[in-house]
Amino acid sequence: MRRLRFITAGSVDDGKSTLIGRLLYETGAVLNDQLAALERSRIRNENGSVNLALLTDGLMDERLQGITIDIAWKYFATAARRFVIIDAPGHVQYTRNMVTGASHADLAVILIDARKGVIEQTRRHSAVAALLGIPRIVVAVNKLDLVGFDRGRFDRIAGDYLGIAEKLGLKGVHLLPVSALEGDNVVSRSTRTPWYDGPPLLELLESAPVDEGIEARPARMAVQHVIRPQAKGFHDYRAFGGQVLSGTFRKGDAVTLLPSGATTRVLSVEAAGRELAEGPAPLSVALRLAHEVDASRGDWIVASGAPPILSQDLVADLCWLDEKPLVEGARTLVRHGTAFLRASVRDLSRRWDLDSIEEKPLTNGDRRLAFNELGRVTIRLARPIPFDPYGENRLTGAMVLIDEASGRTVGAAMIRASAPPDDEPSI
Repeated sequence: MRRLRFITAGSVDDGKSTLIGRLLYETGAVLNDQLAALERSRIRNENGSVNLALLTDGLMDERLQGITIDIAWKYFATAARRFVIIDAPGHVQYTRNMVTGASHADLAVILIDARKGVIEQTRRHSAVAALLGIPRIVVAVNKLDLVGFDRGRFDRIAGDYLGIAEKLGLKGVHLLPVSALEGDNVVSRSTRTPWYDGPPLLELLESAPVDEGIEARPARMAVQHVIRPQAKGFHDYRAFGGQVLSGTFRKGDAVTLLPSGATTRVLSVEAAGRELAEGPAPLSVALRLAHEVDASRGDWIVASGAPPILSQDLVADLCWLDEKPLVEGARTLVRHGTAFLRASVRDLSRRWDLDSIEEKPLTNGDRRLAFNELGRVTIRLARPIPFDPYGENRLTGAMVLIDEASGRTVGAAMIRASAPPDDEPSI
């Protein structure tokens, strides 16, 4: 069974760190010295039990404040599957961290405090999950022990959330009653929720279907460098090195180089000085081609039978990561694959209101995105690039915006489609 990467999200004090700690503890993923450190810690739960949240709150500031600040990656395994937990911060000011983590996830676990119900951050995290195309959502209604495992309370929260899910177009939503602190419905079924007849969280994670993965998509490789050894006997050797972003390359495959459009076939697939039968994603390989073709860093080699879109004008959903707002007309650098090229934001038409879960048109006097905001933009690039829509391929459909002066990453974009070319000159 394939490895499952899942992101956990929730508002401050929803018990997310405790839930993750419980999963790690119950599945034997905690080392003996970590357990000993927990036992010695003076930071305890109100009932005096060991605080499992300390297993995930790694930064000193996180422990002092009782919140998650940075993304943490945790790993564990059961007999059925290997897992990667992407622990994202819950506070609104760390929306950018949530976006970064969600871009890698196969499933999202969104926590709701049973005492508070659906709140602003629940809607925000759900909207981000929808924007980034996470295919499956588990909603863990936590702290049911504090409301007497009241079925009525759970049903009301479930109804509220399903209304949000329908509005966002979320599919594959499963509502789960849990107490992370006491372990109810986390690893095993709880006798205190006889009205819930579904599986516990761990069983849901073990049985969740996982996308066939990047290797099942059309073959794509972004050229990182041209390999021309100078050693004796290699004067006629020429190969293109890079990471296979999706699909698999094999000897004899018909391929196209983009943006030039030149066509040829694969003569051999090599890695570490030896020839391979195939080069699947995400392996780094060297492709030798049958014909002399001109390509350099930033170009793509793709399967001829399933080419990507080639366009200079893009429509994208953008999460703005810089404290200085993005304004319409701004110039920037874009990194897409291994290519760096100049770009400008030609149109900033809509902004996501993550509180009301609505996409709102922007007026002429308000065409800007502030720090942590998400919006719909049209971007003109210095030259055409090949891409797949983000919903079809997260790697080839994503790009980052970089400030030319400082080199800082200021935006993360999900390419949705090509845009009609405008009349303005190229960058």
